[in-house]
Amino acid sequence: MGAIRSAEGGPLRRSARGVGRVLRAPLRWAGGGVRKATHAHGAGESGLGKLIELHAVNSAGDMMITVALASTVFFSVPTDQARGRVALYLAVTMAPFALLAPVIGPLLDRIPHGRRAAMAGSMLTRALLALTMSGAVASGGLELYPAALGVLVASKAYGVVRSAVVPRLLPPRISLVKANSRVTLGGLLATGVAAPLGAGLHQLGPEYPLYGAFVVFVLGTILSFSLPHKVDSAKGEARARLVSGEHRSPAREKRHPGKKRGKEKQPRPGLRTVGSSVLHALQANSAIRMLSGFLTFFLAFMLRVHPLGDLSPAFSLGVVAVAAGAGNALGTAIGALLRSRGPEKMIALVLTVTLGVAIVTAVLYGAFFVVVIAAVAGISQALAKQSLDSLIQRDVPEEVRTSAFARSETLLQMSWVVGGAIGILLPLNGTLGMGVAAGVLALGAATAVRGLLTAARRGSAHPRVA
Repeated sequence: MGAIRSAEGGPLRRSARGVGRVLRAPLRWAGGGVRKATHAHGAGESGLGKLIELHAVNSAGDMMITVALASTVFFSVPTDQARGRVALYLAVTMAPFALLAPVIGPLLDRIPHGRRAAMAGSMLTRALLALTMSGAVASGGLELYPAALGVLVASKAYGVVRSAVVPRLLPPRISLVKANSRVTLGGLLATGVAAPLGAGLHQLGPEYPLYGAFVVFVLGTILSFSLPHKVDSAKGEARARLVSGEHRSPAREKRHPGKKRGKEKQPRPGLRTVGSSVLHALQANSAIRMLSGFLTFFLAFMLRVHPLGDLSPAFSLGVVAVAAGAGNALGTAIGALLRSRGPEKMIALVLTVTLGVAIVTAVLYGAFFVVVIAAVAGISQALAKQSLDSLIQRDVPEEVRTSAFARSETLLQMSWVVGGAIGILLPLNGTLGMGVAAGVLALGAATAVRGLLTAARRGSAHPRVA
């Protein structure tokens, strides 16, 4: 009898193993393809590939939390009530974050030896907060908002640390701007996968996307410690002082090491030490980032009341979101392929084109131009950020470059918050909203374009970078 059972069990086991191999093959193939892409051109040896994968996990987790919050704060109630909920969300989360954001960069500058731990802490914090939010997401109670604030702060802290980490993981054949492009593109692709997955989990219950986020962030916590140990090295680094008054340069410090600063005039806050090109690039990027935050909130409400053509509100929002995401991915891909021979000109160009599109959208407001402005905003945000990265690499000394990245990222995040606040406060009038958007861009163009073009004509003593 035992021989018979063995004879019967053998083919069954072989069949089960065969089925298992067939089912695992697509996953193994997909995983191998992802690993090959993320580790190409020396990224595997330098550790950049691991950072790309970590950032993809981070973006997927954030998207699942976004799906859960959107379904609770925005989609589950009528438009007027939703505006009140989102306004409350902004007041309880974005406003405190605007106060905390300037502290994040300098605080993380003080822990250069604990960057992996800081990234892991950000992931673990969001994992625990996702579980906390799962109990309140169905009711939309006030306890949801402090947890959302914690998620936001932890997410932005991760973003600042990531910006500081990238220069430490550069392969010899990849420039900093291309490395940032690859990291960003990995996050965008992960977001595209996580969005429908989160929506599917939401069909099981409003708390299930948060359970998914918990699992993703736990994985991110583990992956954070897989980054190379050199991430925690602070060798050759110094903090970038954002000042506009008199300052003591590193060269001057070397010439007069014993000279005291006792009665020297204290510097005023500003951005002088990063150079005029970087300053004007930050101004232009801030205007574009404000547009992104504005469109996110303004169109979210506008399309609920006035959807695109004959489409439903939900489908209209989906079309605009896809257009913005595709534009961002396209801009990131273009930035990774092009050699940034003239980053100042590129930023001036995308800001001017985006301003023109915003003006046309305000005058000829309609479904087509709403989709166009969303796509153009995504492209311009990606290309302008890539060009800013290139300028920081070119003009900011290596010993303060990581700090400059951290501080510029904080400034851009704050600009998005301001744009979002404007979007939630405006009446739901398309022409008015796009007119305000054009005004924000016009202000950015007035303060930045001339300086960028002047800097481009003047040139730089530093070599251009790819």
